[in-house]
Amino acid sequence: MFKEFSQMAGLLKQLPKIKEEMEKLQQRLGQITAEGDAGAGMVKTKANGKLELLACDISEEALKDRELLEDLVIAAVNQALAKARQQTSEETSKLATSFGLPGGLNIPGLALPGN
Repeated sequence: MFKEFSQMAGLLKQLPKIKEEMEKLQQRLGQITAEGDAGAGMVKTKANGKLELLACDISEEALKDRELLEDLVIAAVNQALAKARQQTSEETSKLATSFGLPGGLNIPGLALPGN
């Protein structure tokens, strides 16, 4: 019990540094990009680490079938967001472990966008 208290006290002393690093992390998340594609490249998308869609490229062939196009856009966007989420998780985990915390914790302020 005292060991956990000591660790928590040490963490509280680092709060200004943690805040600074979190701000840097938020900037890096905007620079992370991940791509998704569906239909053998008929639809290609790009998202950032803030889980914002940045681009969507649709081939002429995909425009010929509305239902297929809708399915391909959804698949490509979901793929890009999943990749961006994974990269964001890795960056957040690195930050947490740099402060002696186990990666994968769901700490307020360290939570991933959309979670």
